[in-house]
Parts: sequence; structure tokens; C-alpha cells
Amino acid sequence: MCFDRTGLPFLRGVLLPVVLVALTALSLGALSILWAVNKSNDVSAERQLRTTDRSIRAVVQELAQQQEMVAVWDDAVLELNKSPRDLKWLDANLGVWLSKTFGQDEVYILDERNEPIDATIAAARVSTQNFERVRSNINALVEGIRGGLGSPHHEHVEELTEAEYLTSGKAIHDAHLLELLGRPAAVSVMKIIPESDAVPYPHGREYLLVSIRFLDGSFIKQISERNLIEGLRFSAADSPESGEISVPVQSDVGNLIGYFIWKPELPGDRVLGSVGPATAAAAAVILLMLGLLVGKLRRSMSALERTVLELRASEAQAHHLAFHDVLTGLPNRALFEDRLNHAVTRTQHAGKIAVMMLDLDRFKHVNDTLGHHAGDSLIRELSVRLSKLVGAQDTIARLGGDEFAIVRSSVAGEEDVKALCDRILAVVEQPYDVLGHQVFVGISIGVVIAPDAGLDRIELLRKADIALYRAKGEGRSRYRIFTPEMDETVNFRKTIEDDLREALATGKGLEVAYQPQIALGGGDIVGVEALARWRHPERGCIQPSQFIPVAEQTGLINQLGDWVLREACGVSRRWPDLFVSVNLSPVQFRSKGFAERVIGIVGDCGGDPRKIELEVTESVLLDEEGGTVDALRMLRGAGFRIALDDFGTGYSSLGYLHRFDVDKIKIDRSFTQSLGQGSKAAAVIKAIVSLGHAMDLTVTAEGVETEIQKKFLHTAGCNEMQGYLFSRALSADQVTSLLGRRSSMNAQGHRGISSLINAS
Repeated sequence: MCFDRTGLPFLRGVLLPVVLVALTALSLGALSILWAVNKSNDVSAERQLRTTDRSIRAVVQELAQQQEMVAVWDDAVLELNKSPRDLKWLDANLGVWLSKTFGQDEVYILDERNEPIDATIAAARVSTQNFERVRSNINALVEGIRGGLGSPHHEHVEELTEAEYLTSGKAIHDAHLLELLGRPAAVSVMKIIPESDAVPYPHGREYLLVSIRFLDGSFIKQISERNLIEGLRFSAADSPESGEISVPVQSDVGNLIGYFIWKPELPGDRVLGSVGPATAAAAAVILLMLGLLVGKLRRSMSALERTVLELRASEAQAHHLAFHDVLTGLPNRALFEDRLNHAVTRTQHAGKIAVMMLDLDRFKHVNDTLGHHAGDSLIRELSVRLSKLVGAQDTIARLGGDEFAIVRSSVAGEEDVKALCDRILAVVEQPYDVLGHQVFVGISIGVVIAPDAGLDRIELLRKADIALYRAKGEGRSRYRIFTPEMDETVNFRKTIEDDLREALATGKGLEVAYQPQIALGGGDIVGVEALARWRHPERGCIQPSQFIPVAEQTGLINQLGDWVLREACGVSRRWPDLFVSVNLSPVQFRSKGFAERVIGIVGDCGGDPRKIELEVTESVLLDEEGGTVDALRMLRGAGFRIALDDFGTGYSSLGYLHRFDVDKIKIDRSFTQSLGQGSKAAAVIKAIVSLGHAMDLTVTAEGVETEIQKKFLHTAGCNEMQGYLFSRALSADQVTSLLGRRSSMNAQGHRGISSLINAS
């Protein structure tokens, strides 16, 4: 055999190093895979350990939260103090209900002597003698909740973290993790007290609700299903089998109760099982190919070509990752802007494009309540839905968080864009199944059409953002197409904000006008509504509809509202026979210490809270989680009257009248001004008046401008009226003068208030 010596330099200088590099790379790759497999297994096991431990600790707090639903309840106190007690009611609302609804294993009710009067085990009423099985174990908790200091748990209880106690409401309880009947158990003892102050109960001698949840029963199944843990079991000894891990369960006083043992999920092993054979086969093929290349230079060149192709594939993958969102696989901001540049370039020759900015509504609520994993799942599902709505020539991108963008090519006109927006709104609002929960979200869309709105990419994005801001400002879950006036509005709003801030700082230009409110009978003035007015040094009178929303969005409404209240309180002292009505914004209620601040302002000004009427809209009542209920109760308790403004325009106004104490309802001016244009407005007004009188409320009609409206409202039974028919908004001096002339005219003979104002 003749050997070609010309190939030796190539073999020594190229092929041999390639073989060595390949072997080294394969070895490192194998080691990397093994390291990744072990690391993945360790991370998974650690996660399950943490999750299980948190679940064990959380069950104590959950037990107390479940108890609070029935323990802080007027009906529970009343029923327990009846003689004889209604056992069916107790089963339906206390012991059996807690057991069936939340899986509580044992529920007892103790009287003032800590003796059981009701017992439930496994969702069934049992003899109260069963309490003796656990009395000695939980006696320390009972004594502690009664105020005893001799409990062995007392010192430990004071060291518990705040997370183990309820931090809201009136609940008084003590909950711990204990060893009960040789089993780990969460035990919570809570006083049964009324929710309202109207129901009396014996302080210090309350009934006690005792709930027990064993952690080695249905709780194990619950943790397994919730956290996807396989083979979870409880053992008194730390005896895990091969491949299992354990977590100790300790009582709150540090005693070891037992261990939870399970076989952890090992994703690394599964990956290795599927990837390992393929990787080994690939390595064998590579080695075989390299061996054959020793004798065949042509095959070595082919192998080199294949290597080049692999490098190109890797480069393509890296390029893809650089321009696509990892979570959804959609183009990211960089690729979106590149596609937008190309679309704008094509538009310079012919056609139109639409640039759409999309932002999810209520997405933060999903993250806060269900966690970021749920948020990621929602984002992925949303990207799939949106992708199905756009064409192959369009681009949909995820810019980050819950922000998306679309470049719509070949747009025929606004109708085409509106149709797409309607489809997006309909699809997005469909429910999402996220981690076992049904979630609802909305989406706001801002649209700009090129070349109508220009061809500069940065300007198009800015204008689309302006349109998106408008959609969110008008209530969310809607779309808006950019118009030039939106840009002007943004600039105007910024100017208004700056000038209003200066006006509040200097006090120049701001005024308060007062519109009289007229009694039904003799036409006497019974009160006035304080209305903010602004005389701008350059723009003249600026309507409240222009500067009030700006004040609410920028936080200036608190400063403006306090100023109006001070002015109104000051002038109210000049009109002792009138009440002064002041409007409150929903934004003011969200500020910390709002009710205390209002009471303090009126006190500092020497005003009488009983002469101040606070007007709120239904949106204030809807925000129950923002402290609104407590604020309204505090204000009403201080003597202020509460009026519900714009009544009849909200979908839940009637229901909220039963839940909030108000003194007056004001019929929205839209109903008053619709009188004579059909029967619906008249029917609504009659219904509101009947409802108000049935609930012993004052009913005021706004926007009265004609005698026909006045006569109808008089016949319908409105207590008070307000509108241009009687008087426009007046200055404080004009009101004082009007009251003086009114008194004089009454002495000479009655004249209508409208005639008196016209005469002035």
C-alpha cells in the first residue's frame, strides 16, 4: 500500500487537533450535562422542601382566617345566647359548616367555663364528651385566649411573628402547631364576638370556637395536589427510603412531632434519560466519523462543512434569541422597531400602516394574588390569542411586562383598524385558566395610523402611547385612535397642572362659588353647594371639568379639596341657617388620614360639622378596600351629613344605600333635563323619590332649568331643588346679599327666589 506523505502535515496540523478538541468538548459537555442534571435535581428538591415547610406553617394562619368568617358575626352571638339553642343552625353555620367547607377535622364551641356545648368531628355532630380527648393539650391555648398568664405557651406566644395572627378586623384568637393525640395538628381558638357594636355580649365571658386540623390526614393529600408532591406521607421517625427526603414537623414550643417524607420530583433525571442516549449516540457518530477521516481527506472536508453548517445554525439561534422575547417567542422591542422602520419605508411609496400599543388591565392584580408564575402563564396565553388575530405580514411584539405592540400592514382605513381592535378586546376579555384559577383581564389599546400621523418612527410610537393613555384615562378596556387634538390635550394638561400648582401655592385665581339649594315648600334657600372656580390670568375662566381631572391624576386634588373646605367652612359661619355642601373626590379618600384631616380643618376654621354636607359619588362607595367605609363612618360620627351625588347613574346605587349611611340622594341632572322627552326619565325620578322617602332620605333634584321641570319635581315629591331656574353659582358676598333681600321680601310679602335673583 502506498501512503500519501503529503497528507501528514494536514493530519498532524489540522485533523489531530480537531480530534483532541472534539474529545475534550465531548468530555466537558458530558460533565456539564451531569452537573446540570444534579443541579436541577437539587434545586427541585430544595423548592419542594421550602414549599412543604411553608404549607405546614401557613395552615395555622389559614385555620384562623377560616374561623373569622363565623366567629366575628352578630348572628353567631345571638344564636349561642338563645335558650334552647338551634342545633340545626349551629350545624349549618358553625361546626359542621367549617368541617365540610374547609376540611377542619374537629370543631368545638366552649362556654364561659370552658366546657364544650357543641362538638363536630369529621363533619358530623358528636357527643361533647369527645372534647375530653384533647382538653389537656389545648387547655393552655384556651387559658391564654381568656387572658391567663400561666399557660406553658404564653411566653412562646408573645414571640410569634405577626404573620401568625390576623391583622385586620375584630378577631381575637390564638393559633399554634401542636402535637395532639400523637399527631401533628394545627389548633386555633377564637372568641365569638359580634361584628357590630349594636349587639351586646359578655366581655371576658365570650364563647370560644376551637378548630383542629390534623396534618397527617386530608391535609397531606391537599399539599400533594397543590404542590405536585409524589408519595407524601407522615412518619413519627425520620426514616426516608432510598430516593426520599424528609422535613421535620415541630410544634410552636419546639417539640419534634414527626416528619413529612416523600420522593422528590427529579427533573434532571428525566432530562438525562431522554437526552443521554441521543447525546451518547451523537458522540459515537462523531468519533466514528473522525476515525474515518484519518484515511479519507474528502470525508474530512465534508465533516468540516457540516461543522460550518452547525455553527451557522448556532448563530441563527443566537440571532433569534437576541431579537425575540424568551417567554412568548414573539419579537422583542429591538426587532419590533426594525420591522416598524421597514414598514414606514414601504409606506412612503404607497399604502398605510397602523401602529398599536397594547397594555393589559388588572394584570398587576393577577401577579399580586396568584404569583408571577400565574402572570407568566397568562402572558403566554395572551400572546397565542393575539397572534391568531394578525396576518402573516403583520408584526406583533412583546415590549416587556404586560406591554405589547402591533404593526398592522396594508391598512385600508380606520374601519379596518377598529374591526381588529374590537376583535382583540373580545378575545382578551375571555376567561383564562391559570394554575387552576379562572382569571379575567382587559386590555387598553392606543392606535396611530401612518402616514396620516407622520412617518417618524419615534413620533409614531409617542403618539400611539398618547392614544393608549387616553384609552386608559377614559375607563380602560377600550381603544382610541390618535388625533391631533390628543397631542394638544397632553400639552394643555401639562400646562394646566403647572399653573394649578402655582395657583394653589399663591392662592391667586382660585375662587369658591355657591349655588343655592331651594326647599320644596315655600322656596326658601336651605343650603348652598360650594363649587371650585379658577380665573386663569391668561386663559380666563377654566371649567372645573378641565382642571379637576388634572388635579385628581396629579395628586393636587387633596390640596385643592382642603382649600375649598376651608373656604366653605369660613363662609358657613356667616349663614347659620344654611348648610354648605362640599364635593369630595374618590382620590381624596385614598389619602392616609383623610377623615381625620377633614375633621381637623373644620375644627380649625370654627365650623359646625352639622352644617357641613359632604357630597360623594358612587365610585367612592365602590372602593371598599381603600378604607372608605371607616372614613365615612368617622365623618358621619363627627356630625357631617353625607349626600350621594349623581344618583341613578351607577349600576349598584340601590344596593349601596342599604350598606352605607347617607342622609341625602341627589338625582343626576341628566334625568331632570330629560323630562318631557319621554317617559323613562319621569319614571326613574318617581322611583328614586319613592325609594328615598321610604328610607327616610332627603331627595334633591339637580339641573332644574324650566318651570315644567320644577312643577313635575314638586308633584313627584322632591324635598329640594337646585339649578339655573332658581340661581346660578354666586360669590359669598352675593349669597349674603341675596339672603338679606330674601328676608326683607318675606316681610313685605312672599316672592319666588328666581324672581328675587332676576331682580338683582
